Amino acid sequence: MRLLHTSDWHLGRSFHRVSLLDAQRAFLDHLVATVEERAVDAVLVSGDVYDRAVPSLPAVEMFDRTLSRLADLGVPTVMISGNHDSARRLGVGAKLLGRAGVHLRTDPRECGTPVLLDPADGGGPVAVYGVPYLEPSLVRETLGAESGGHTAVLRAATDRIRADLATRAAGTRSVVLAHAFVTGAEVCDSERDITVGGVASVPASVFEGIDYVALGHLHNCQSLSERIRYSGTPIAYSFSEAGHPKSMWLVDLGPSGEPAAERLPCPVPRPLARLRGRLAELLEDPALEQHTDSWVEATLTDAARPHDPMARLTARFPHTVSLVFAPDREEGDDAHSYAVRLSGRTDRQIAEDFVGHVRPGQQAAPEERQMLGQALEAVRVAEAEPDTAAAPRAPQGGTDGRPPAQDGARAVAR
Repeated sequence: MRLLHTSDWHLGRSFHRVSLLDAQRAFLDHLVATVEERAVDAVLVSGDVYDRAVPSLPAVEMFDRTLSRLADLGVPTVMISGNHDSARRLGVGAKLLGRAGVHLRTDPRECGTPVLLDPADGGGPVAVYGVPYLEPSLVRETLGAESGGHTAVLRAATDRIRADLATRAAGTRSVVLAHAFVTGAEVCDSERDITVGGVASVPASVFEGIDYVALGHLHNCQSLSERIRYSGTPIAYSFSEAGHPKSMWLVDLGPSGEPAAERLPCPVPRPLARLRGRLAELLEDPALEQHTDSWVEATLTDAARPHDPMARLTARFPHTVSLVFAPDREEGDDAHSYAVRLSGRTDRQIAEDFVGHVRPGQQAAPEERQMLGQALEAVRVAEAEPDTAAAPRAPQGGTDGRPPAQDGARAVAR
């Protein structure tokens, strides 16, 4: 039985405000072509199909087109919802789609109900179970978990799976799709935090007894063991993924359930480059010519912020999308406490030093020092004058407390 394991498509997501729709469309075309070329028996999509609960229309159109193409090939697809998806929206029409071979698993109550695949490899049937992302506070009672943490609810779900497997014919092979953070896996910056509801990570032991576990949620393609793997994202969604080769797992599940996996690379829309140094160095270094067509994150280490750095960088690196300032400071700059550094200094010196602190390498100019001095002197003078704010204000119209002339008639009438 040949399975194609993928996840975390995040359809509709952008990269630093740059649309990725064309790149995502190219990946989905690549996925369908791979299914045909490598004679895939079933496609597994382990959650985060969309990037948000209410996806954009172009994202929905890509999703619909891809499912139709897979259904036309007669290749079953099993798909779960992730923490970015709206489980209820993604699961609309699940029963009808199931008749076309597209099996959506978005309801935690269906964790123990498998999609049964009949392979032609001489082995037993393959039971594919889908465990959607489980928010502990929402599914604890539904699953009858002992507590409300991530481990407890996922263990309750896999207990249901093992109970169902025990009723199946001897030789039945098992596959589980899950969207979770398993202990020991490598994380990156572009994953949404799921710590709400308890400690985010769960031990790999919750999947005991399963032949192959197709995981989603973490964006780096990785193996926790021969039978537990993350496919990662097919496209990089942050610069923290610059060192992650994007790929899918082609898994051959042997007659006895033993998995053998091959990593298949995904198309790269544009490489990522993280550059660091002074602006002049980045603009002049010939070795950086290779990054002309890359998406660039530039970290500038100039002591003083250069003039118009983004425009100057994009002149050489047209796809610069992120700019970070991290000035180099001399060792020992922060060695003394704040109070010690201010000891014996005047208010004016402190104010001038502050200008140099927020503008590293560029101290206050003479005209700026003059303005600071004038402002401090004005404050000193104001503080030295008698406090007139509390003095009673003479009523308008006279000094004897009577109302103004125009109000005299009313005063007399009263």
